[in-house]
Amino acid sequence: MRKKTYLHDNYDVNFILKGFTSILVGIYMIVGVYLMQSILSGFLIENNPLGMLSAEIIELLFVGILFFVVMGASLALIFGGRRDAKKFQYKLWNRKTKKIAFQYLLLVAMVFFTLIILMNVGQIDALTPTFLLLYALFLFRLKNKNRAQLLLLSGLALLLAICCFFIPSYWASTLYVLGIGHIAYGVIIR
Repeated sequence: MRKKTYLHDNYDVNFILKGFTSILVGIYMIVGVYLMQSILSGFLIENNPLGMLSAEIIELLFVGILFFVVMGASLALIFGGRRDAKKFQYKLWNRKTKKIAFQYLLLVAMVFFTLIILMNVGQIDALTPTFLLLYALFLFRLKNKNRAQLLLLSGLALLLAICCFFIPSYWASTLYVLGIGHIAYGVIIR
């Protein structure tokens, strides 16, 4: 069997959001939203131990949960790329993959800083729509001509951002739907 040597320099094959990687990203997103929603509801219930915490500690817990969700998703992408690299017997880290990894880190940092600035300004209702909008742009930026199906997730995130902008109390529901969308995308697109 002939090796697929054209895959060696193709970062789109190394770091792609399909199959099990997309399922893991969806699971991490759902678990993160569940934890944030549980913490927030525990904070609002009167006799719950979380109700004794200050709002600043709750914000730090949310930032920590987001950090671990992003780390889990990033590690899923890296290990998925590593698995594909081993399967096709080519190097994972080359010039193009280092470039896309740098762009990925830059985009993730931009999303984090934007959300932290919105949180510090007091625009709490704008956090989820802004995240979903930036995530849609993020997915659109990472798509290529071979992965046009990624536009489905990008469009879903954009529609959920519009929904969450008009109805801010649906923040958890929209993030659950995005997580389920990732799982469905991973099951369908292999």
